[in-house]
Amino acid sequence: MENFFGVVTVNSRFHENVSISYKEPKICETTPGVKSYSGYVHLPPGFLGEDSEQDYPVNTFFWFFEARKDPKNAPLAIWINGGPGESSLTGLLAENGPCIVQPDSKSTRLNPWSWNNEVNMLYLDQPTQVGFSYDVLTNCSVDYNDYWLEFEMTPKDFGGEVPSVNLTSRVGTFGSQNANNTANSTVHAAHVLWHFAQTWFFEFPHYKPINDKISLWTESYGGRFGPGFFQFFQEQNEKIENGTIEDKSAHYLHLDSLGLTYGLEFFDESTYEELMYNWTRPDGCLEQTLACEDWLKSGNSEKISEVCNTAVECNDIAPTLYTILEQGAWVDIAHPAYDPFPPGHFRGWLTQESVLSALGVPVNFTAISTIVSDNFDATWDMYQGGFLESVGSLLDSGIKVHMMYGDRDYACCWTGGEGVSLAVPYSRADDFAKAGYAPLMTADGESGMTRQFGNFSFTRVYQAGHQLPAYQPAAAYDIFMRAMFNRDIATGRVPVTDEFSTHGPTDTWHIKNEAPVAPEPKCYVLKPDTCLPDVWTEVAAGRALIKDWYVVEGAKS
Repeated sequence: MENFFGVVTVNSRFHENVSISYKEPKICETTPGVKSYSGYVHLPPGFLGEDSEQDYPVNTFFWFFEARKDPKNAPLAIWINGGPGESSLTGLLAENGPCIVQPDSKSTRLNPWSWNNEVNMLYLDQPTQVGFSYDVLTNCSVDYNDYWLEFEMTPKDFGGEVPSVNLTSRVGTFGSQNANNTANSTVHAAHVLWHFAQTWFFEFPHYKPINDKISLWTESYGGRFGPGFFQFFQEQNEKIENGTIEDKSAHYLHLDSLGLTYGLEFFDESTYEELMYNWTRPDGCLEQTLACEDWLKSGNSEKISEVCNTAVECNDIAPTLYTILEQGAWVDIAHPAYDPFPPGHFRGWLTQESVLSALGVPVNFTAISTIVSDNFDATWDMYQGGFLESVGSLLDSGIKVHMMYGDRDYACCWTGGEGVSLAVPYSRADDFAKAGYAPLMTADGESGMTRQFGNFSFTRVYQAGHQLPAYQPAAAYDIFMRAMFNRDIATGRVPVTDEFSTHGPTDTWHIKNEAPVAPEPKCYVLKPDTCLPDVWTEVAAGRALIKDWYVVEGAKS
């Protein structure tokens, strides 16, 4: 059934009150003959089961892009950004999607390194109240009170009269902002995503694959989402196989690859020593973190609160020494603290009525949901253990796992990523550790170093920050394509077998890169953390001249 706005609704054949609504937006992906579809999977209150306490509707937004080449035979990959609470349209429109939004925030250009060149791509906003996903349509005011604050969103009854707006105070329609109406942990979010997948993969009319394998690629907090989601999917598959799953209409999901995306000498010796002391001292952050993890397993809520709150405070203080000193950006140690890259142009693009209408969405865009991030903090999701074990279990099940880290990222540093890769407990862990590093060869030449054994790899990508595909699109694309089509990550020339191994040095510490010339801060008012404090003061006071959401340097309104 198609409505006046061109949105088609399909009711589920398997579940009452479950539906998919979608339309063909004809924006962003403008390659002739290539189609995309945006829309929602709608799940009614109570659908997730009695244990979930889900007394609210779940409307999960998706944007599906067919592969530019042979979509019927192409595999499918899901892309999810991290946060928790960040919209996956960040990745779509600023990193690896079919288009990149231009500096005017009004137009787009095709991305030659788009991951949908040969792979069907499905971008999801999750959990509920992130991006264009919502529970209950609610009018809200949105206030940007400080340059460092994303926003403060408050439900409002405008009584039929919409208040005036300015650059730091706006209004719109969003989700309810009720913290009880969204996920509060990776486990909870995994349940929602599995139910989404059960509906979308088997009932969306424009996805009829010959290759039914599913891959999941994530970024940042996705290092927890990815293993947690795929582990839950795998457990559900096992229940389907042995006949113990409660929903007898559930379908088996054929899982293929899990991709996790997250140098340069920038700290002087005294800063390094202070950071290490905060982490390793008796009763320091490491000991407190391990204690929190142990108490979370025990279920003693009173003790959990006491121990884990202390651990959170410590882990907030220890790394923020770096940001207090303003030596560099949280996501790129070679860029200024008020980092203009990757630009937030997509945020402006998604404010346009023509774009919202083309996508068929009834809500305004939420780039980062503070409701969701606060929810995950409240359950100490960051400190829940078991994710390394999940990666190990996936590897031993034959699922490919590929990790890539930019070596300029402070938030998720490559040294930590390397340590994680070597700590994964699985049957071939010793063989992986013995594999040497080989140069990552891409269209741009040598772009990093890769350690790989069989279906597991870790890659350090040179000169890349947190949102790796935005910094090194060719390298990210080549890693993705090689992983998806089972070629070796370093060269893409060798079919990967169970015994495949890279050869070379045991570490990459001998490789030192020079920092590039740092960009100057440039205030994009829809992304306040790009704005210097004195510039934001001018914006908030209405004294700044704005063009295309940028503050025009030296100008007054």
